[in-house]
Amino acid sequence: MKLRKVLRIAKWEVTKNAGGVDRRTLVVAGIALLAAGAVAPYAASGGVALDAGLYRVGVSEDNPYHPVVADDPTFVVREPSEEAFEAGRVDVLISGSRIVAADEQKGRAALEELRSSVQNYNDAQMRQATNQSAAFPVGVSLVYRERANVTDVIAPGAGDGDGTPGGDDTETTPSDDSTGDEGGEDGGTPNDGTATPASGDGNGATGGAGGAGGVGGIAGQLGGNNASGTPGDISPPFPFQSLLLAFLFLLPMNFVIQAYGSTMLSERLNRRGELLLVAPVTRFDIIGGKTLPYFAAAIGTTGVIATALEIGSFSPVSVLVSMAAVTPIALLFLSATFLGAMFARSFKELTFVTVTVTVSLTTYAFVPAIFTDVGAVALISPLTVVVRNIQNTPVGFWEFVFSTAPPTLTAGVLFVLGAGLYREEDMFTQRAIPLKVLDALAARVHGKWTVFLLSILLLPFVFVLELVGVAMFFAIPPELAVPVILVIVAVVEEVAKSLHVYAGYVHGRFERALLPAVILGAFSGLGFFVGEKLALLAQAVGLQNLPVGNAVLTESGAAGAPSASLPVLASLLLLPLLLHTVTAAISAVGASRSKRAYTAALGIAVVIHLAYNLTVVSISGIL
Repeated sequence: MKLRKVLRIAKWEVTKNAGGVDRRTLVVAGIALLAAGAVAPYAASGGVALDAGLYRVGVSEDNPYHPVVADDPTFVVREPSEEAFEAGRVDVLISGSRIVAADEQKGRAALEELRSSVQNYNDAQMRQATNQSAAFPVGVSLVYRERANVTDVIAPGAGDGDGTPGGDDTETTPSDDSTGDEGGEDGGTPNDGTATPASGDGNGATGGAGGAGGVGGIAGQLGGNNASGTPGDISPPFPFQSLLLAFLFLLPMNFVIQAYGSTMLSERLNRRGELLLVAPVTRFDIIGGKTLPYFAAAIGTTGVIATALEIGSFSPVSVLVSMAAVTPIALLFLSATFLGAMFARSFKELTFVTVTVTVSLTTYAFVPAIFTDVGAVALISPLTVVVRNIQNTPVGFWEFVFSTAPPTLTAGVLFVLGAGLYREEDMFTQRAIPLKVLDALAARVHGKWTVFLLSILLLPFVFVLELVGVAMFFAIPPELAVPVILVIVAVVEEVAKSLHVYAGYVHGRFERALLPAVILGAFSGLGFFVGEKLALLAQAVGLQNLPVGNAVLTESGAAGAPSASLPVLASLLLLPLLLHTVTAAISAVGASRSKRAYTAALGIAVVIHLAYNLTVVSISGIL
């Protein structure tokens, strides 16, 4: 591949084929991108308030609590009317120093939310103080660390004498200003009955009630035990901000691949690609040149969105990190669309292909990214790196590699397979899609060593499918999720080890005899075993701490205990090698006979693989 030729073809693509997208499509794409740009500031600032106007609070303008209620979108300010409160039109009534909540679940929830709002309001007031050390005399840093391999359970009361376990966990007691809310629970007045502005006595830093210009004493009045079931206690199933940020970066991809797929299919249906095939350029020059403008458009749009989200605290490094993390997603979308365009026989089929690509890859990239706090599962998607980067959450080097390496390598495999079809025999003929799949694989198979290499090249594709399975089933009970994951692993891996061997036999590349078939299967299994050691990368981010992730890694021999003896470690390496070579040899023998024999042999290999998986996982204690 020569850069000069790639750039020349890219220039032709922009100047000659830009008219392939009609004006209506461009208008729709422009409107969608403008909408994404309009939403970006809200996403960066925390998203849309889902509970806006949820509670009604009666408070007068001259009351010290009025600024708190007015500044919080959760509340709606109402006149402090006893009649409205008794009629149920007001959830919380504030009259002077008297705070009364409706004697129902919503009233108690409103009271709890009001207490939280006052604390936030007082903190904001103290942040404006000139002497910050006086406003916040105590600083606390809280760091959550995940415990691994915890086997000891401490019995209740076996700790320090107060019923709490010793060691890492400590118990804090309420500060002095948080005493006294027994009356708030039943809608009565607080115990002390006071609600005056803080006088700056300095004790507000612990309870959030004091400070310059704050509302004094309200934290104590509205304090007490948190009632379960209130909005303040319920954690949402996913962070709305993460969902919105992930959506912003995925939206432009759908428009880019529509235009890219259309131009690639036009090369075939209109036979425009025939001129390039006879030109003094390689097929990779052509594919690179025609892909480059759309890749640049996807990454450029990502840079614009990332810059828009960084308004107010622009950092070129942060924007570059976001663009680098989105690059594998863009390549994966484009490569899958390119391969689909090589398979499709009409624009109707291309529409089906692009919809399938959009739904599948959006699920892969979008779903893990919205659960940014789940750890290893979230890092399956490169968009998690983007979301965490925008939220100023650090991402380690190995976490970045774990997120970006599989989709990048998978995109490369898809481009290589599509390049096998970029020839006159496949581009300008109406061959069925299964036959084109075999053509794409057979174009890379020429002997036993190419079988070995292709088994390694297909590993990223296998790894991505298995990670998607982990992301889909990690939330359900392990006794149900682990068997399903093991079935997926067995089917995906056996197909990946044998399909290119079968394609070679279909195209007459190998001798149809027992011994050569066994040798080919052994080479395929060996190549898969070598590539499978890439699964060790998953341990760098803690994927083995999840039951479904540990099941995948244990099956591949990547989750062995570091303290295991030498014979155990040797078996963890040799048993997967024996499994892959035996099952791949069985499938290869079937592929050397006929299509029906290959299907039957593949089924036998899957059953053997599944039995091995269940045995290893059971011995490991995962089930």
